[in-house]
Amino acid sequence: MRKQQIVQDIQLKKNTTCNELIKQMYISGGFTAKKIAEAVNILEKMIKDGECTRILSFPACICATGTRGIIKELLKKKLFDLVITTTGTIDHDLARIWKNYLHGSFMVDDIELHKKGINRLGNIFIPNECYGEILEKKLQPIINELYNIKNKWSTKELIWMLGKKIEKEKKARESIIYWAWKNKIPIYIPGITDGAFGSQLWMHYQEHRDITVDLLKDEQEISDTIFNAKKTGALIIGGGISKHHTIWWSQFKNGLDYAVYITTAVEYDGSLSGAQTREAISWGKIKEKSYNITVEGDATALLPLIANALIERII
Repeated sequence: MRKQQIVQDIQLKKNTTCNELIKQMYISGGFTAKKIAEAVNILEKMIKDGECTRILSFPACICATGTRGIIKELLKKKLFDLVITTTGTIDHDLARIWKNYLHGSFMVDDIELHKKGINRLGNIFIPNECYGEILEKKLQPIINELYNIKNKWSTKELIWMLGKKIEKEKKARESIIYWAWKNKIPIYIPGITDGAFGSQLWMHYQEHRDITVDLLKDEQEISDTIFNAKKTGALIIGGGISKHHTIWWSQFKNGLDYAVYITTAVEYDGSLSGAQTREAISWGKIKEKSYNITVEGDATALLPLIANALIERII
C-alpha cells in the first residue's frame, strides 16, 4: 500500500503570501481547499508548457462584478491564447467603461426595483441607464462605422474592432476587450445574439439587411487553432455554451491535456454546467491521461485566489 500523506494544520503568519497559503491548503487535506491547490498546480504546469495552447472560458455574469478585473489581468499578462465566452461579457465590459454598476442585495423587493428601472444580477444593481441605454447610445454609431467598412464580420473581428474603438476611453485599460485587442488574443462568442450587443446588431439589421455575422469563420479559426496545437489546456469557469464550445472542439484533437473546471452546478441533473471533468473524459473531450480537476464553488471567490497564487508563481 502506498504511504499515505499526513494531514497538516494550516499555519497563518503575518506575512503569509497567497501562494504560501495555497501550498498549505494542499497539505491540509481540506475538502475544496486541496482542489483549489491542485487547480493552481495544474494551471502552473499548463502555462509553463511551451507546447500548450491555452483556452480561457467563462460566462458573462462574473464580469458584472469586480472579478472582471481578474479576467482582464489574465489577458493583460498574456496567460491565455484564446477566449470563448458569452455575449453578456461584451455587454458588461463595455457598459462599465461608461457607467458604474452598484452594490445591491439578493434579499430585495424585485418589483420595486423594476418600477425604479433597476435590474438585479445576483447582488449587483444595474440601472437601465447603465446598461441598455448607454450601450445603444455608444454602440449604434460604432456599428454604423463598421458597416461602412464592410458588411460581414466574425465575432473575433467585431470584438477586436471594439477594443480599438475604445482605446482612448478613460477606463479602457480596465476592459477585457481592450486587452484582447491590444495583445491580439482572439475572443469568440458562438451565441452572439444572446445579449445586448446582439440586440444592437439586430437593430442595425432593421435598416441594413445585408449586415452579417460570420460565425463559421470563427469556427474555422477555432478549429485551425486546436488542430495546429501540439497540446491544449483550458480554464473553464461556469458552464453553458462557452464551456461546451471549448470541450466540444477539443474532442476533435483527442481532448484537452490540461483542464480546470470551476463550477457551482451539480452533476446529478445531467447538465453540461454540472458535468465533471471525468464525464468529459468519456466523450474524449479531455484526455484519459490529462491533468484535470473540478473545483466546486463560486468563481467570484475562488478565481481571485487561484489567479493571484498562479501569478505569484509565474510572473
